[in-house]
Amino acid sequence: MKVKTQVYRIDSGKPSEKAVNAASEAIIDGKLVVFPTETVYGIGANAFSDAACREIYIVKGRAPDNPLIVHVYGIEEALRLGRFRNRDICALEKVWPGPLTVIVNGRGVLPDSVTAGLDSVAIRCPDSSFIRKVMKKTALPIAAPSANISTKPSSTKGEHAIGYFKGKVPVIIDGGESDYGIESTVLDLRSFRVLRPGAFTVEQIEHAFGRKPILGRLAEGSRSAATMISPGTKYRHYSPEKPLFVYEGGIGSINGILGKFAGRAAFIGSDESCRLLRGSQVKTISLGPSRSIRKRVHRMFGSLIELDSMDVSFGVIESFPKDGIGYAAMNRLKKASDHRSFKDSEGLQKLVRNI
Repeated sequence: MKVKTQVYRIDSGKPSEKAVNAASEAIIDGKLVVFPTETVYGIGANAFSDAACREIYIVKGRAPDNPLIVHVYGIEEALRLGRFRNRDICALEKVWPGPLTVIVNGRGVLPDSVTAGLDSVAIRCPDSSFIRKVMKKTALPIAAPSANISTKPSSTKGEHAIGYFKGKVPVIIDGGESDYGIESTVLDLRSFRVLRPGAFTVEQIEHAFGRKPILGRLAEGSRSAATMISPGTKYRHYSPEKPLFVYEGGIGSINGILGKFAGRAAFIGSDESCRLLRGSQVKTISLGPSRSIRKRVHRMFGSLIELDSMDVSFGVIESFPKDGIGYAAMNRLKKASDHRSFKDSEGLQKLVRNI
């Protein structure tokens, strides 16, 4: 059933009271709100409302065994929802609010629609002026996965969120572009293992907690877990409609490789890489200068949404360095491309034959 959607456009640094009040009233009334955070846009509801949280799954087309991240105002709220060790509390007091989600054993106070029946809970304290004002006003934790239709690229701009959810939720807050453009890092504090790299880097985790986290196949972007561990570890994510392939070869060869597919392919990469394709009929989407990895990561999801609007058969995206925030970007690209990558012309031809 189509819903009348009210869109509020705000300055993300100084959100209007009108927008804060509208979102707060919707949350209290058990309705859904799409809103910006510093990572990506979220679609949220009162975390204590089973009915409202179940509506998130319906609107997103999300599998019911995929738990939701719960956003809290601060560490005190987090302690009411989960069980933390003292040393972890001390570390979190240094890094929250920020783009780090932690998995801990739950206290059994949240509905199964939030935890998907697990004995754990995923908790984050966002560093976003708007949603912090809403949580303070409502005195409620907000369950909120990323604001996208399940499996599709996450929203990093208000226009993305509006495109996904106008007519499906009553309130959308358009705060422009999110700061990071990639989701929060998910760290399981019970095993001290990174389940999803994100905006909070592995190096920052080590500095804050004084020890190195465990990295494994999930963090590296390997195929999804057979059973659910935490939000986003089991199902395909971030994928455009158009087939996407990751280029991991020398960028100097890209013109010769893609030239054979002029008119059929779009290339996504750094400004410098895109310039190599000038004069060809290969369409390009520039992410920013090669020296600015953060800027390129920030634009990555938007480029995948743009790819779907282009008159091409498939997209090719340049790989990122495999450290820092580039490590998180490669995790997303492996999932978005269904683990399809190539290094030379022959490799691309094989992939194209299979689409």
